[in-house]
Amino acid sequence: MLVAAAVCPCPPLLVPELAAGAAPELESAREACADALRVLAAARPDRLVVVGPAGQDGRYPEGSRGSFRGFGVDLDVRLGRGGTTDAADLVAELPASLAVAAWLLDHGDWADVPMEALGVAEPLALERCIHVGRDIAGAAERLALLVMGDASACRTVKAPGYLDDRAADFDAEIVCALATADVAALKALDTGLAGELKASGRTPWQVLAGAAEDAGLDGRLLYDEAPYGVGYVVAAWS
Repeated sequence: MLVAAAVCPCPPLLVPELAAGAAPELESAREACADALRVLAAARPDRLVVVGPAGQDGRYPEGSRGSFRGFGVDLDVRLGRGGTTDAADLVAELPASLAVAAWLLDHGDWADVPMEALGVAEPLALERCIHVGRDIAGAAERLALLVMGDASACRTVKAPGYLDDRAADFDAEIVCALATADVAALKALDTGLAGELKASGRTPWQVLAGAAEDAGLDGRLLYDEAPYGVGYVVAAWS
């Protein structure tokens, strides 16, 4: 059963070594992510599952490794502190969103509990997202979820998706749903519009909706900004 969830954005720029001179611009986002992870730890889960957008669906056991070398920085990360080298060698490298999650976990106040990560690809239909979330929630007595993903990438003319007048309203719906742990609102997201606005969090958020159906959690908004024309939201459910 889901006992807590943290929702965090997944830009590699959250990692200070990648942001370089721009690192201070996302310091408040990093602090909010750290606060969200503390909520997870306080719930005393017996398992953590990290969910994030990826190029293809895949599961990554604890100990899986990721790298930011593709972004020009010689920095490696590892998912959790457990796992085995052999298990990690059997799977592909962590996708960027899960590598960012691994970095956050390694630099936050996180309890040592078993964990794994799940990459979910676009397009993944709502029904499938809900099914995946239900399966995850049913696999542990006290489950915590770390859900990675960004809102629209079309908030300004300098955004990756350029300016789209629909982006601000779409993001406002996301913020409201995540701030209030509104499962129904997450299920009702317009998947087509989310794709057009390049909202990488749509699929992970709907997996969260499936996992949280009967959990009765409350939500709290910790961060809501679009510093580079991309909506970054941090929320904690407990």
